[in-house]
Amino acid sequence: MAETKLYVLEKLPYDLSALAPAISEQQLTLHYTKHHQAYVTGANAILEKLAKARRENTDLDMKATLKELSFHVGGYRLHALFWENLAPAGNGGGGEPQGALLKAINAEFGSSARFKKEFTQAALSTEGSGWAVLTYCMKTNRLLIMQIEKHNVNVIPGYRILMALDVWEHAYYLDYKNDRAKFIESFWTIVNWDEVNRRLVSHLKP
Repeated sequence: MAETKLYVLEKLPYDLSALAPAISEQQLTLHYTKHHQAYVTGANAILEKLAKARRENTDLDMKATLKELSFHVGGYRLHALFWENLAPAGNGGGGEPQGALLKAINAEFGSSARFKKEFTQAALSTEGSGWAVLTYCMKTNRLLIMQIEKHNVNVIPGYRILMALDVWEHAYYLDYKNDRAKFIESFWTIVNWDEVNRRLVSHLKP
């Protein structure tokens, strides 16, 4: 059999203090080393559980197992995307979208101001714990804002995630308490638009 690969917690592309004041070092440390790590650990535990059942030819509750796997893998992947589409304010973070991304935003939303308004409203109104994400449809070549509950509910298959915003309370509670709106406002100061643009360009049809 081929070597079995497991998920790992990738190194952040910046120091734990780099996103302050939008995200404090204490908040980022907790979020990254505890919550993100928990999804990595959870996903790997289920993969090992599946491997053991196959080796021993035993049965599992596949519905429950796969649901739990999608939750942890979704949490792992969304967090990885989230860290990558952030950068320190004034040093790659903040400002306005440019290039192909700006062209696509203007085509779909009319302006970057309208896009930010809709994305902010989506993030504010995401029920319970979840995410607001900007996605790209390969079929229609259009941008779409999506709300994801938990890590794996209301996901539209086949859409490429260009930008993710974590609106679970664990993402902001130390810094903003229950003021999700203030956290979202600060998010715009640390968006790495170059990375979001790069993701879009990688999916554009020639």
